Amino acid sequence: MPIEIKMPALSPTMEEGKLAKWLVKEGDTVSSGDIMAEIETDKATMEFEAVDEGTVGKILVAEGSEGVKVGTVIAMLAVEDEDISSVESAPAPSAPKQEAPKAAEEAKTAAPAPAAAKASAAPAASKEGRVLASPLARRLADAKGIDLDAVSGSGPKGRIVKADVEAAQAGASKPKAAAAAAPAGEAATAPTVEMADETRALLDARVPHSVEKLSSMRKTIARRLTQSKQEAPHIYLSVEIVLDKLIALRGEINEMLGKRGIKVSVNDMLVKALAMALVEVPECNVTFAGNELIKYGRADISVAVSIPGGLITPIVPDANGKTFSQIAQATKDLGARAKEGKLKPEEFTGGTASISNMGMMGITQFSAVINPPQSTILAIGAGEKRPWVMADGSLGVATVMNATGSFDHRAVDGADGARLMAAFKAYVENPLSMVA
Repeated sequence: MPIEIKMPALSPTMEEGKLAKWLVKEGDTVSSGDIMAEIETDKATMEFEAVDEGTVGKILVAEGSEGVKVGTVIAMLAVEDEDISSVESAPAPSAPKQEAPKAAEEAKTAAPAPAAAKASAAPAASKEGRVLASPLARRLADAKGIDLDAVSGSGPKGRIVKADVEAAQAGASKPKAAAAAAPAGEAATAPTVEMADETRALLDARVPHSVEKLSSMRKTIARRLTQSKQEAPHIYLSVEIVLDKLIALRGEINEMLGKRGIKVSVNDMLVKALAMALVEVPECNVTFAGNELIKYGRADISVAVSIPGGLITPIVPDANGKTFSQIAQATKDLGARAKEGKLKPEEFTGGTASISNMGMMGITQFSAVINPPQSTILAIGAGEKRPWVMADGSLGVATVMNATGSFDHRAVDGADGARLMAAFKAYVENPLSMVA
């Protein structure tokens, strides 16, 4: 009997998703663990692996289909010695919200010939075998105009990863890139997506423009941040912190860890400081739940990571109980896998508080939006050399950064937020207290 392949729930909040790309075709044999498709959830683009062995008998949901409900049958798998023809005649699932209007529109407006060539070339290329590549590698290839068929993969099973794309020459431009470069005037004024009335009303035909459809991730970011600002009354508290002792300790730690190939960043140490401050001031390590207040017994820190197309917050669990080196290893691994779309749902869903560091981008001060349902987020600015009055009253030069805490005032009183900021400042300015 054929096996139904259903749209998976790749995160606890996922109700529907976009079937971004099939990495198999009908007739392909798959084994448990083989990557079958890329699915765009409300959090990220993630890979969907086969659980069973068999032959892909019928693909029921086309790639690019949006609004595919969790549990919808998206493909049928024929097991060994099974007649594939019976699989092909299997009834299709209840129609998910697919992009039929968009496909019809593209058929009508076949103006850019190169784009049409790309659409017809994709299936032809797939007949010779699927191209195994990570989501990040595919996005980079699109941006650089590199044909993945011409790239050799260095990953498992010959899979193309980020490093392979970066090392490749952009000699063979993809048809998509050629289409974008050719009729610049037309592309700028002729939207290629089906627009909502609200979007159409905002267009100014006098200004060259393009229209892009929002990804599931961008829609979720917009919805959650709007929810945060509308529902959670934000209170902002800022402190200036001298970093010199922390920077000196970091240098000593990295000298010792060099043989192990571990490098601790300033942000890793700030994650530890925030976690310890939250344990010291548990009134800020909470979630407002309407009629109840949830208080957490440890600090799981969500670290904001920028990825192509949006933002994700992988979690360092029990950060207050981890050493600097353990946090460094965790953040390095989580950050790399976040950018490749390989995080598991439990690795970016939850957390008790967040930290967002834009200091590496030269931003000296900003206020972050609370990451619901959390009640606390810390915004970190760049460290700067400034004239400073030293502890003995003399005038000197110190490396000073600004840190601003955003708190949900429904759950956190201003005095408790101030205590957290003071505790955070004390840990950063006396970093040995975090290892004592």
